[in-house]
Amino acid sequence: MRKLLLVLTLALIAGCSARIEDYRDTQPALDLRQYFNGKVQAWGQFQDRSGKVVKRFTVDLRGSWKGNEGVLEEYFVYDDGSKQTRIWRLTAHPDGRYTGRADDVVGEAEGRANGSALQWRYTLALPVDGKVYHVKMNDWMYLHDRDTLVNRTEMSKFGLHLGDVTLFFRRVEASQ
Repeated sequence: MRKLLLVLTLALIAGCSARIEDYRDTQPALDLRQYFNGKVQAWGQFQDRSGKVVKRFTVDLRGSWKGNEGVLEEYFVYDDGSKQTRIWRLTAHPDGRYTGRADDVVGEAEGRANGSALQWRYTLALPVDGKVYHVKMNDWMYLHDRDTLVNRTEMSKFGLHLGDVTLFFRRVEASQ
């Protein structure tokens, strides 16, 4: 009986999760090639599993695309003064999927856009106190208007929720 109850509970939880298909008819449509083509600024924070903000940061981004291949440079500045750079190499696929690689991403990131949303999943090699942890990242990006994007990321390890990252993006200058 306990096993049956556990299976039903897990099915209910899975059934309540948002799916990228839920955004099929939403507008404006998110195309990473258009949004991340030029200069973008972002600001955000990391909240631990209790909801406490433990780190804030700003990001200057610069994206460029040649056909379906893109490079997205991210320059982070954290509230403690530390800095970090991440350079994504992205591929847009004809079916709305995106794939990407970066030096601190384990394997390949995979995502799918539908309507105004994109779900992006990857494993991040996260350095903490001299050790590196492989953390699962589940990003949801939502395009509000031509220039404004909101990103919420759930972080987990071994299926345990570690915390969330919230980011707000604003396009500064589009490339021609």
